[in-house]
Amino acid sequence: MSNKLLNKKCVPCEDKNTDPFTPEEARNYMPDVPEWVLSDDGKSIERVFKFADFIGSVNFINNVADIAEEEGHHPDIEVHYNKVKLTLSTHSIGGLSENDFIVAAKVDEFKK
Repeated sequence: MSNKLLNKKCVPCEDKNTDPFTPEEARNYMPDVPEWVLSDDGKSIERVFKFADFIGSVNFINNVADIAEEEGHHPDIEVHYNKVKLTLSTHSIGGLSENDFIVAAKVDEFKK
């Protein structure tokens, strides 16, 4: 994993002049978060995490919430008993930004 993302902080993208990543730009970041999957339309990345039980899932979500609050950038979260799916996209610009990859890298670092 690249330390370049771990050392960065999310920057708000609420300016409508901020463009989302092109699919090619997004693909350039994928090696930094190799267990995440780029959506077919290139507008989001997702990863499924598996745990021994529901409590493991909930504990993980609580830690993800801490990361998200610290960064001011929040994933969509789906819970299915012992599985948690995180989806990252910068909703304000309708696609991916570096913020999504920063949060993904920090979640991966926590999950190690």
